[in-house]
Amino acid sequence: MSDPKDQAQPETPADEGAAQDAAAEGTPWDAPADGADAGEAADAATGPEARIAELEAEVADLKDRLLRAVADAENTRKRAERDKQDAGKYAMTSFARDILSVGDNMRRAIDTLSDEDRQGVPEPVRNLIEGVEMTEREFLSVMERHGVKPINPHGEKFDPNLHQAMFEVPDPSKPSGTVMEVVATGYIIGDRLLRPAMVGVSKGGPAAAAVPAADAASASEANGEAGSTEGGAGDSSGDGASDGGKPNPGATIDTKA
Repeated sequence: MSDPKDQAQPETPADEGAAQDAAAEGTPWDAPADGADAGEAADAATGPEARIAELEAEVADLKDRLLRAVADAENTRKRAERDKQDAGKYAMTSFARDILSVGDNMRRAIDTLSDEDRQGVPEPVRNLIEGVEMTEREFLSVMERHGVKPINPHGEKFDPNLHQAMFEVPDPSKPSGTVMEVVATGYIIGDRLLRPAMVGVSKGGPAAAAVPAADAASASEANGEAGSTEGGAGDSSGDGASDGGKPNPGATIDTKA
C-alpha cells in the first residue's frame, strides 16, 4: 500500500499552477481597481476643460460680487454725504418755524401805526418804533444768512405749492388766481417750504350788475330796430351784444386769455 503523504505530493504543483492562472486572469476583487483606473483615465481626459470652465464661472461670480459691493459702498457714501448736508442745512427747521412768530409780532406792531400817527407821537415813541423796525430787519437778515428766506408773492400768480389761499378778492382788472394781498409772509429754508404764504387771491370776471327791466326792454327794442334796418346784422352780434354790447347779467369775463 502506498503512503498517504506520497499521494498528496503530486497535487501541489497543480494547485500552484491554478493560483498562477488565477493571478494572471485576475480575481474578482481586482475588478473595482480596474474600474477606478478607468474613471481616473476619463477624468484625466476631460478634467482640464471642466476645471477651466469651473474656474471661469467662479471668477465671473466673484467679479459680479465685487462690483455689487463697490456699488453699494459708493451709494452708501453718497447717501451719508447727502444726509450730512441735509442735516447741516435743515437742522434748524423746527427752531426756525417756531421763531417766525417773533418776526410776525414785530411786523404787526409796526403796522399798527400809520405814517400820520408816527408824526403825532413823541420823539421817544418814534425812536422806539424805529428800533422795532431795525430789529425786524436784523431778524430777517440773520434768518437769511441761515438759509431762511421770506416769500412775498404780492401780484404773482397763485402757487399752491408755496401759497395758502385765505379768501378771494373780486377784481375784474386782474387775472383770476393773482395774489392780491399777503396776510402772512411765507418762508422757505434751503429748497424746502418752511411756511406757506397766507394770501388773498383775485377772482377775475365778477358778475355784471343787474340791468333794470325797463332799461333792458328799451335796449332790446333799439337793438331790434337797428337789426331790421341793417338787414339782420344784429343777429350776428352774439348773445353778449343783446343789451347794447354789454355782457348779459350773470356772464363772466374770461381773464385767462
